Formats: sequence, structure tokens, C-alpha cells
Amino acid sequence: MARTRIILADDHPLILAGLKALLQDDPTVEVIGHASDGQSALRLAAELNPDVIVLDLSMPGINGVRVAQLLRAQCPTCHVLILSVHEDRAYLRRLLELGVSGYVLKRSAPEQLITAIRAVAAGGVYLDPEIAGMVIGRELNPKSARILGHAAELSSRETAVLRLAAAGYSNKELSSRLQIGVKTIETYKTRAMEKLGFETRAELVRYAMAKGWLDEL
Repeated sequence: MARTRIILADDHPLILAGLKALLQDDPTVEVIGHASDGQSALRLAAELNPDVIVLDLSMPGINGVRVAQLLRAQCPTCHVLILSVHEDRAYLRRLLELGVSGYVLKRSAPEQLITAIRAVAAGGVYLDPEIAGMVIGRELNPKSARILGHAAELSSRETAVLRLAAAGYSNKELSSRLQIGVKTIETYKTRAMEKLGFETRAELVRYAMAKGWLDEL
């Protein structure tokens, strides 16, 4: 199986060294380059065409938000995964609107970064659970979920499931929050995705952003 080709972009040498050490023993990934500023990150992405670029937001020169925006135009096949200390909801909203594939906090467990890389490399969207919880609020009452229009109408349960799924919650976490079984969660999710004509989580997240599902209730 082909390894996921990755570029790391962070202006802190110790963090770069730590990221490379974390990833070097994983047989599914290959670090093909690293950058310490926004301009270098853009140049490397253009030269090497990575599968994933792990990008810090606070870098000298061109900041991470602008780099992410430029990458979507210059390297459209590259999946952008943000790794940052920032937990500001406005950052997350802006980056999702720009089309980034994932957002992981630097304070999270190292294993979470590897999980995120695998998810975005496969075409999915990954949001750090801490960020996801902040975006949609700690509690969600399924009965108050809005039924939002599309090509087909979703039930309130389908809307609740998709809303949390778009924010990055796993099926197990959905089951706990909504108090229904994991298999039932999977059924709701599959049926709702089919109704909307979606095949990937990336499509779902873009739809959720457009509908305001990630706003506070």
C-alpha cells in the first residue's frame, strides 16, 4: 500500500523534530519535506505535491490561514491539516470555509495526529474533539434539532446525527450523546447521507457550514 506523503510546516524547530520523530516509525506515512515559514510551505507543496500538509497557523511571513487559502488554489489535491494552539471558534469557521480537511490541537495526544492524517488522506474531514465540542456546544437536544431542507427532507434524528458527525464525533460518542445504539447511529447516518447524495465527510462538513449546523443553538 502506498504511504501517505506529508509535508510538515511549523516555525518551531523542536516541534518539527518532535513531529518527524512521531511519524517516522509509522509505516503508513512518509515525511517528504518540512518548512518553517509560509512561503517555504507553499514552495514545497508546489514542488512535491504531497498528499497531506500539516500546517501551523502562526508562522512568520505568510500566516497559516493565508497559506491554507493559497494551497486550495495552488495544490488542490493536497489535504490541509491544521495543527495549532489556537482554540478560537472564528479560526475554525474560517478555515473550514476555506476547505481545510482537518484541525488538531497541539495539546492533544500524539496518536490523535496520526488518526487525523489517516482520516484526511482518505478524503475525510477530522476535527479535534475538543474543538468540535466547543463549536456545537456541550449538549444537543435531538428533539430541538432543526430539520433543514435539501433535495430530500431529513428527520430530526438524522439531522442530529449528521450535525454531530460533521463536527467530528465518532459513532460511539454519538451513541452516548443521543442515547441510541451504535448500529442505529450507523443506520441514521447512512440513510441521511444517501438522502443528501453525499459520499464523503468533506461534502457533509461543507453542507453543515452552509446550513449553520456548527453554530451555537
